[in-house]
Amino acid sequence: MSIIKVAAGTINTTPLAWESNRNYIISAIEESRQQEISLLCLPELCITGYGCDDAFYSANTLAQAIESLHEIVAHTAGIAVAVGLPLRFNNKLYNTACLIVNKRILGFAAKQHLPNYGLFYEDRWFHRWPAGLREEVKVGDFQYPIGDLIFDLSGIRIGFEICEDAWVAQRPGRLHFDRGVDILLNPSASPFAFQKFMTRERLVIDGSRSFSCSYVYTNLLGNEAGRLLFDGDAMIASDGALLASSPRFGYADYYITSAVIDTDVTRLSHSQIKSPVPGGNWKVTDTFQWHEVAPAYQMADLEPFERGGYLKEEEFARAVCLALFDYLRKSRSYGFTVSLSGGADSCACVALCGLMIRLADESIGLEAFKQKLEHIKKITLMQK
Repeated sequence: MSIIKVAAGTINTTPLAWESNRNYIISAIEESRQQEISLLCLPELCITGYGCDDAFYSANTLAQAIESLHEIVAHTAGIAVAVGLPLRFNNKLYNTACLIVNKRILGFAAKQHLPNYGLFYEDRWFHRWPAGLREEVKVGDFQYPIGDLIFDLSGIRIGFEICEDAWVAQRPGRLHFDRGVDILLNPSASPFAFQKFMTRERLVIDGSRSFSCSYVYTNLLGNEAGRLLFDGDAMIASDGALLASSPRFGYADYYITSAVIDTDVTRLSHSQIKSPVPGGNWKVTDTFQWHEVAPAYQMADLEPFERGGYLKEEEFARAVCLALFDYLRKSRSYGFTVSLSGGADSCACVALCGLMIRLADESIGLEAFKQKLEHIKKITLMQK
């Protein structure tokens, strides 16, 4: 099977909100199965949420993450899913992506490079996994591979670059290329910054071309915990061409962005580039029945607001409106109080609150908007 339908799923998580995070993940898996998607990549640390801070040290956090993982596993019949969670190994904590295939855990790919600048503080909680190392970790009653892994599913090889791994000079994808990877998955938690989506696109497109593979990138979505905003950027590229891109700043709980890839095309490109054959025990092998899909021609396009000019102003307005909306519903606040001085700042705040409602209506509809804010009785009684 060389023609495969893959997908990137963006999730609006909340740190330590076990039930809602799990339900969004399961809903994304169910929708992907309905679309006959064979491989779904979900964001970094989406089981726990990215912004757990020192709660990552809690034994209960790690136990709850494993419990949620096992519940998610039960919903993966006929599909391969990558999902992010923290995992303890040898009394050290690692940021991992678990690959689940047809209701079975195959192993845990561990993040090799940790950001520790700007808004990031991952070195405080996690350890860096050494390149080329594979070990085994006990989860429940079973032992699973952990580390720098390639998963071989009936001849299709899948590797990982977890967020920061793709932003450094010595990307893990370089070694994965020597191992003959067909699909690279990048589960990320990359906060919004002005025009950062363009940089991500270059990393994804260049990665797919340089490593002769298909590249699936996904990100978190929304104002997770009041400090960071994620734009829900997700994309799929193959052999240097961007096939699909997600909507950004959406108000839904999750989005699925899919594309049809052809591994024969990327393997042809790979065969024309000379590279060594790596040694070591790096491969996890299993069988999987890939869904049969027809070939499809796809090319990603910019969203209307991205190509209409005034991009920085558009991004600012949409980012702040989504942040306001998520903060309002997640904190269960009853509204916003704006001090009107008559100046530009206070007027802008009022305008952004009004724009928040309009953009939410455009994104998910007014009824879904009211349902998300059902703790505010005045909004639930609001007439459409």
